[in-house]
This record gives sequence, structure tokens and C-alpha cells, in this order.
Amino acid sequence: MAAESVYAAALCAGAAAWLTVGRERGLRRARLLLAGGGAVEMAPWWSRTRLLPVVRLRPEWLCFPAGLVLAVLGESVLPLVAGAVAVPLMRRRLRARERRREQERRAEGVITLCGAVAGELRAGLQPGQALLFAARSTRALGGAEAAVLAAARFGGDVPEVLREASRGPGADGLAGVAACWRVAVDSGAGLAAGLDRLEAALRADRDQRQDLRSQLSGAWSTISLLALLPVAGLAMGWALGAAPLRVLLHSPAGLVCLVIGGLLEVAGLCWAARIVRGGEEA
Repeated sequence: MAAESVYAAALCAGAAAWLTVGRERGLRRARLLLAGGGAVEMAPWWSRTRLLPVVRLRPEWLCFPAGLVLAVLGESVLPLVAGAVAVPLMRRRLRARERRREQERRAEGVITLCGAVAGELRAGLQPGQALLFAARSTRALGGAEAAVLAAARFGGDVPEVLREASRGPGADGLAGVAACWRVAVDSGAGLAAGLDRLEAALRADRDQRQDLRSQLSGAWSTISLLALLPVAGLAMGWALGAAPLRVLLHSPAGLVCLVIGGLLEVAGLCWAARIVRGGEEA
């Protein structure tokens, strides 16, 4: 009976996924028709160009087939439910990681912008022209690029626009660029020299963060290894013929141990991750 319920749940999940893919295909076809004004030939759903982006852009959906495999092996619906619950949690974690990477790319772009503007100033360009050329070549301003370029081209308040742009994630260095620009405009000080010092300071701060991250990589490796120990224990029990999944999923004592062990595992991971992130933030 348990196996039949698992197979039924898997069949329902597959039907839902098929309907979702069909709905996305219809939406994409409608967008293409409205955008181009005519029919556009669509690639088949099984083509390489259609399947690879799904796998590449949505790795969190791999939690669902993993739960399905455990559900079939353990003849229980609980792993399937756990895999479905893990999908949004994994998506949130992956999006947070992508945001951190975007912040690092933005910070690196600001450093490149400082060096590019200083180089253009030494080449003889005016500050506004140097900022226009450097911003277009480095793409470090992100969504605020249009406002900054408009201020630089039409004589607007460039420092104020740069200060507003510095509020974006990873763009803290633009506040330093705005300060250097303000000082150069008010007192006539050399903008190129100020940007050089700012670039050196931002590079030193970036190198310090990278060094700290490399030192903490061992701690993250230890956390990952400790997190995989329960899985290794289950694999060893399975190899010895003890059927650990059946004990955990089909007995009251096993379910209690599974719940308590899962809570302790999550609490330990959160605690260790908080300690390591505290070191990174400091």
C-alpha cells in the first residue's frame, strides 16, 4: 500500500511538471507572437536549447528527484514531501549566493571605474567626459548608469547622483568617488590623484576580504563534512543490510529519531554558519 501511494504521488508530480512546462511553452509562444507580429517556429520541448537552460537556471529542482528516489527506496511519501519543501529553501539560498556574487562584481566594477576615470583625466579629458567614457567601458554603475551619464553630460549634480547610486548593493565605493568629485569641484584639487588613492583603498579592502574568505574556507569545509556524516551513516547501514530507511520511515521510534536528528542537524548547521559569517562580517 505504501509503495502504491508513493507511485501515485510521483505520477501526480510528473503530471504537474508536464502541465507547467506546457504552460510555459504557451506563454513564451504568445510573447514571441506579440513581439514579432508573426508566427515564430518553436523548438521542440526535448531539444538541447530548451532543456539545458532549465537545468542551468533552476538547480534547486534537483531536490525533488532526490526526494523521489528516497521515497521509492524507502516506500514512503515523506522523502517526496521533504524534497518538495526543500525546493523553495534551496532557491532562496541560491538567490542569496547570486546576490553576493553580484555585489562582488559590482564592487570590482567600481574599482575599475576609478582607475579608468583617473586614466582618462591624465589623457586630457574633462571630468564629465572621462566619466562618460569610463562608465560606458566598465559598466560599473548598473541601473544608475543612465542618471549618472545624464548628470555628467548635461551639467547636473554628479556627486549627488553618484551618492544615490552608492546605495545599491556592492556600490559603496561610489560614495568615495562622489566625495573626490565634490572636493575637486569645490577646491580645485586633483581628481585623478584622489581617485588613485580611492582605488588603492578599495583594492586593499577587497584583498583583505578575499584573504579572510580563503582562511574561512577550511571552516566551511568542516561544516560541510559534518553535515554529510548522517548521510554516510545511513549509507553504511544500507551496506550492512540494516535497512535504515525502513526503520526511520516505518516505525514510531524511527520517526521520532528522524525528527529530532533533523532538527539537531539544522540547528547545528545554522549555528556554525552564523559563527563563520560573523567572522566574515567582522
